[in-house]
Amino acid sequence: MAMKRLQAKCLCGGVRIDADIAEQEVGVCHCDICRRWAGGPFTAVEASENVVVAGTDLLGIYGSSEWGERGFCNACGSTLFWRSKDAAHYAISAMAFDDLTEAVLTKEIFIDSKPDWYSFAEQTTKMTGAEFLAQFASGEDKPNG
Repeated sequence: MAMKRLQAKCLCGGVRIDADIAEQEVGVCHCDICRRWAGGPFTAVEASENVVVAGTDLLGIYGSSEWGERGFCNACGSTLFWRSKDAAHYAISAMAFDDLTEAVLTKEIFIDSKPDWYSFAEQTTKMTGAEFLAQFASGEDKPNG
């Protein structure tokens, strides 16, 4: 599939992200850290190629684990992305994109951390935290942490 250049931004527009996205597949992380950080399940689109962040004077970075960090706007507080510390992999907030008209919810991770009081109607691939971390350990993916 061909890459599509998409734009995302924070609420005030001070931080902007341009990224090449192969698939408009939205994933959800239910881990405790993501839910606390995003105020609910973190919905994101994965990007690993040609990600450009502008407005870095307003960009806040929080190192949330030994392998990942979270980006947010210092001016308006918008949740923007999780990225690996080497910046090779981004999970950009689906809600920050200007246009995700082709988006499909496909995956949920840390499903065993999800509170019982919400659920999604879509049929998704579901992985427990242990399953997802095992996939990471095998080199197939990066964890959100």
